[in-house]
Amino acid sequence: MHDPDRRRFLEGLGGLALAAWLGPLRGSRTADSTVLKPIPATGELLPAIGMGSWITFNVPPFTDARERRVEVLRTFFAQGGHLVDSSPMYGLSESVIGYCLEQIGGRPPLFSATKVWILTRVAGIGQMNLSAKLWGLPGFDLMQVHNMLDWEVHLPTLIQWKGEKRIRYIGITTSHGRRHEAMEDVILHQPAFDFVQFSYSLGDREVEARLLPAAADKGKAVIINRPFRTGELFELVAGKPLPPWADEIGCSTWSQFFLKFVISHPAVTCAIPATSRVDHMLENVQALKGPLPDAAMRRRMAQYFDSVLS
Repeated sequence: MHDPDRRRFLEGLGGLALAAWLGPLRGSRTADSTVLKPIPATGELLPAIGMGSWITFNVPPFTDARERRVEVLRTFFAQGGHLVDSSPMYGLSESVIGYCLEQIGGRPPLFSATKVWILTRVAGIGQMNLSAKLWGLPGFDLMQVHNMLDWEVHLPTLIQWKGEKRIRYIGITTSHGRRHEAMEDVILHQPAFDFVQFSYSLGDREVEARLLPAAADKGKAVIINRPFRTGELFELVAGKPLPPWADEIGCSTWSQFFLKFVISHPAVTCAIPATSRVDHMLENVQALKGPLPDAAMRRRMAQYFDSVLS
């Protein structure tokens, strides 16, 4: 990308310029019936399937693997995806995402989400500035505290940055059941957080009892990580057929079945499956199309999944 084009690209991505560049998404579905979910804090709508980058984007520079990630991200945007999630914890993932964005060029419909994952305020500021440099962005849509690490220390900085338009939303994450009680306390008592992120899948439904209801009650957007339980769900159903009624909700593969169950929960805003393959990306984003399960169908899906495992 030539320098003037690169500069225009960056100017289009940061702070309030980013908000204006994305513009408000209207309606519950796009013209091609893409499922959109509202961010409770603002009403802004997001496509309900995003993209994670844990493991999958941690690849070396100057390799074919990195070039394949460009095509994965290009496909994600072309198929209606917006939210891309990463973290300094994920090795080279942030630099690879930055490279991909530069190669794609123009103004992809990016909703940028990363995390601060370090002790102390000063180190957190340095880490967040480095993340912006690696992504090639002057600001982020969403900055999250990763695995709740030192969140009380980082929160004042995040509030300040939000006021300065360096980030648009503030979030906090966990992927471990042992932190669910602490996460629930944050959801119930910390209004500054716009987003929360935790694990949820057909094989791990614990958060249905407390975290998802709490998030809905307190108006938090919910990002779901590990919707395939890091691939384990596919191993559990290997050789097992989808139920004959799966086509009623537009599912032709197990990945769509798993994702539609997650994003159909009323409290869920976006699920972020990770993949390193274009064909898997195409399969995942198909969960954005067609009908979503209602409460009765969700119970039926859970019962069928449980029966497959028995």
